[in-house]
Amino acid sequence: MQRKSFSAEFKSKGALEAIKEQTTINEIAIKYQVFPNQVCTWKKELLE
Repeated sequence: MQRKSFSAEFKSKGALEAIKEQTTINEIAIKYQVFPNQVCTWKKELLE
């Protein structure tokens, strides 16, 4: 099974939602069909 690769735009949308903290990380992960730790990684990368 190949790894999924996500565009920078896709990652930034998920990360921005996580930074706004209006929804939980789990809800964002479900919305974007990724694991919650992936959303946390995107958020961390955006903040750096």
